[in-house]
Amino acid sequence: MLLLALDTATPAVTVALHDGEAVIASSSQVDARRHGELLLPAVDRVLVEAGLRLDAVTGIVVGIGPGPYTGLRVGLMTADTFGLALGVPVHGVCTLDGLAYAADLDGPFVVATDARRKEVYWARYADSRTRVTDPAVDRPADIADEVAGLPAVGAGALLYPDTFPGAHEPEHVSAAALASLAAERLAAGVELPEPRPLYLRRPDAQVPKNYKVVTPK
Repeated sequence: MLLLALDTATPAVTVALHDGEAVIASSSQVDARRHGELLLPAVDRVLVEAGLRLDAVTGIVVGIGPGPYTGLRVGLMTADTFGLALGVPVHGVCTLDGLAYAADLDGPFVVATDARRKEVYWARYADSRTRVTDPAVDRPADIADEVAGLPAVGAGALLYPDTFPGAHEPEHVSAAALASLAAERLAAGVELPEPRPLYLRRPDAQVPKNYKVVTPK
């Protein structure tokens, strides 16, 4: 097994290689506006670090969000392209699950990432491997009662200390954690989600409802 994992659902552009036993190379850069520019060079770096070629990859793992439309689609389209070109399966993993796995907490806790518009993408977990609610997008104040008293991780939690007091890292997801979680689940025979995006809301860009008619003079 050689999994190539990548995620662009948060400001982190993150890539990793996992050989079925451990992560053998990884790269992460935080830049919310350069996902498309940074992702392929990051793939090249991890392959060079591992001393491997892309055609050695036997499966692709991609973070499916939730996340902003523009960044999220970069990773998903790249994963689909690699899967088609190499003839290998593409597995989805919820980005929040990757953060939860990296947090390595035993008891109940919350993962929250920045959804912009003064909102967070979030979910509750029983432990680092078990999500107990579907991912959602809400204003922090609206979920304060649901998350009260629970530890929290992620950039969204760090942004809103009134709702998530004592929030801590990891701030962004890492492909290393995503790959490790996927490898663990695949080895256990767990079916991973389809690589389809969890947008949870409409994109910021909208098609104009009324076009201005321009006629030649």
